[in-house]
Amino acid sequence: MVKKLRLIMDFIKIEHTLFALPFAYLGAFLAEGGMIGLRTFALIATAFTSMRTAAMTLNRIIDREIDALNPRTASRHLPAGLMSLREAYTITLVSLIVYFLSAYMINELTFLLSPIPVFTAYLYPYLKRYSAISHYILGLNLAYAPMGGWIAVTNSFDFLGKDFLPFLIGMAVIFWVAGFDIIYALQDYDFDLKHGLHSIPAKFGIRAGKIVSALNHVIFFTLLSYAVIEIYTPGSFAKAGLIAIAALLIIEHGIVWLWKDEKAIQISFFYLNALLSSVLLISIILDIFL
Repeated sequence: MVKKLRLIMDFIKIEHTLFALPFAYLGAFLAEGGMIGLRTFALIATAFTSMRTAAMTLNRIIDREIDALNPRTASRHLPAGLMSLREAYTITLVSLIVYFLSAYMINELTFLLSPIPVFTAYLYPYLKRYSAISHYILGLNLAYAPMGGWIAVTNSFDFLGKDFLPFLIGMAVIFWVAGFDIIYALQDYDFDLKHGLHSIPAKFGIRAGKIVSALNHVIFFTLLSYAVIEIYTPGSFAKAGLIAIAALLIIEHGIVWLWKDEKAIQISFFYLNALLSSVLLISIILDIFL
């Protein structure tokens, strides 16, 4: 039983929840202006985690034949036979049930909007076959997080009126995710070219891919800084958080340019970006409470 649970956790890459869950809580804390209720805190976690699980599982199911051809991904659970297609569909179904139930329990508007992330999560794996815009659709999938967190607390679109804070942060997230997804795509440059898959590196070359990735992160940092400084009006903790984020982005791209092996890409793709979102959330929470 424990072994099977570990297999499922590895299959859905539960650790990738660290990328955007902090942004969902960021939207909620900003909307509340302080501590959110325990019920809302728990429901945001279940809604976000189950939706991300469904999205990852759909991606694995839809890409299973491509993954089987790619030496880097041939050992993944479905192409390697570690998990059956029926089990993968079961995980998807259970995740979606938990997601919609959590959205229903949060509030009416959250439930009404809940099908939208499911649609874009389903669309993303197919887009990789046709357009490099897929990097930005993946970004959109995570950009719902700060706006969703805000709506979970307010049950309204009020941030589209007088306060664009979670919307701007969401737009920033699109470019943040696209930037590190382009870095991730560097690993499959040769494979994508050979099999006609679309990514920025495959379309424009590795060097251009690194430049476009860096430009995306410049846009991300610009939008985030504007949102925090001009709309949120930060204290010292939030300002320190922005400085730390700038340093993490510089380190990330320094690693990408100086080291070319897969381990370096994994460090840039996962560890630094998971740390980045956590730094932002912690700095804003400290700002709010201290």
